[in-house]
Amino acid sequence: MRKTESIQKTLASRRQLLQLGAAGAAVGTAPFLFNIAHAQTTNIKIGFPVPLTGAFSAEAQDQVRAAEIAVRDFNDAGGFMGRKVELLVRDDKLNPGEAATRTLELIEKDRVDFIVGSLSAATQLSINAVTRERKIIFNSISQSDAINEVKDWSPYTFHEALNPHMTAGAVARYAFPKYGKRVVYLTADYAYGQEMVRGFERAGKALGATTLADIRHPIGAADYSSFLPRIQALNPDVLVMCNFGRDLVNSVKQATDFGIKEKTRIIAPVLLYTSRQAGGADAFEGVVGGTSYYWGMEDTVPAAKAFNDKFRKAYGGAVPSDYGALGYAGIRSVLQAVVDAKSTDSLKVSEAMGRLKYNWYKGDQFYRKCDHQSVQSVIIVESKSKGMKDKNDVFSIVSVEKPDEANLRSCAELGHKA
Repeated sequence: MRKTESIQKTLASRRQLLQLGAAGAAVGTAPFLFNIAHAQTTNIKIGFPVPLTGAFSAEAQDQVRAAEIAVRDFNDAGGFMGRKVELLVRDDKLNPGEAATRTLELIEKDRVDFIVGSLSAATQLSINAVTRERKIIFNSISQSDAINEVKDWSPYTFHEALNPHMTAGAVARYAFPKYGKRVVYLTADYAYGQEMVRGFERAGKALGATTLADIRHPIGAADYSSFLPRIQALNPDVLVMCNFGRDLVNSVKQATDFGIKEKTRIIAPVLLYTSRQAGGADAFEGVVGGTSYYWGMEDTVPAAKAFNDKFRKAYGGAVPSDYGALGYAGIRSVLQAVVDAKSTDSLKVSEAMGRLKYNWYKGDQFYRKCDHQSVQSVIIVESKSKGMKDKNDVFSIVSVEKPDEANLRSCAELGHKA
């Protein structure tokens, strides 16, 4: 009897141990199971630092509006494995230090998965420095040549926007043979302006163009009266406005009032829709420039019509601007790569983005393998002052330079091996 009781006690003890062990295993795995469930239901977060205040605020606000459409479309379609996307917009105040600080906060405090944004050659480099170090994808939607160079680049760096070499080259190839080859540049004295001048001069050299002067002004200048007499005295065939946003509006208006157009054609590497709207038909009459997008492409490009219709529906009949469209494309490219990669891991998404062949809003695009520059068309437009169908009908498309890697600086020149 005692032997039987001893055996029963032993078996009971073993059962208790097994039960305790099972309970311990359940406790041990519970946090793991919770983490999996949490990871599958947490929003995908995209940080979006842009200059909501400052000289480029109008363009930045349009970037946000278009980015929100891309996010809404993705979420309405079900998101990714049940996860929705959240857009975290931050004001970088057009300041490189502020841009780096906001980006660091987005990554370390808000735990974003990706960064898309920027509207300055300088701020995008500071954003990229932060994302590159932390191995987070950054898709830049502002023009820059430097961001593709090997010293600033990483496998996590993508450039959705045109770059100055592409833009200035396309405008030069259209304008210099047509309007003349004696050229003066009025240049905002920072990376954007400087890189645009370099692009024009490189393209112009093959066309026989001559630089009479490169006149620099500080970013955010309000008064150009000290520069205009010198420009007029040089009597150029072409005056190239290598500036942006409010600077472009002010300089074109003052040059027009001063009478520069009587003997000189004014062109701009980036002829902004928002600047034309702000400056008016008379000031911008006859000005020619380049752009990544013009809403009027909808007459011939189905993807442009689809994008415009979404924007009109969301914003009371308004049409998207050129830089606004980049906000849409920058977000869409990242999210499509998430779907293709079946992951939000930055390395896997980077590999998927590098394979994208896409047409979000303007025609066919792809990222060049060596530097992740988006290869795309450059649209040449001329500002209208007559025959406009409505207030948005501000440009005529006079030429389109098709996507071609030959129009980019070579991978070797940028420091890449292939």
